[in-house]
Amino acid sequence: MDYSERITFNPNQCGGRPCIRGLRIRVKDILEMLGGGMSEKEILADYDYLESEDIRAALQFASKQSDHPILRAVS
Repeated sequence: MDYSERITFNPNQCGGRPCIRGLRIRVKDILEMLGGGMSEKEILADYDYLESEDIRAALQFASKQSDHPILRAVS
């Protein structure tokens, strides 16, 4: 499933960084919580305005951002 519609960009919010559904929670915030060991259940309990799909959207966005070609100079 494509969750890209849940990721929003607004130059007047959070410095234009990718956020979840226009809320003031950045994709980076969710990734840091997951990376710090929080479970999805804990995140959703702490941020009652988030939905499970928001967490999946953040992960999907991050995975797409990390997939870029590596260009090598030809000598």
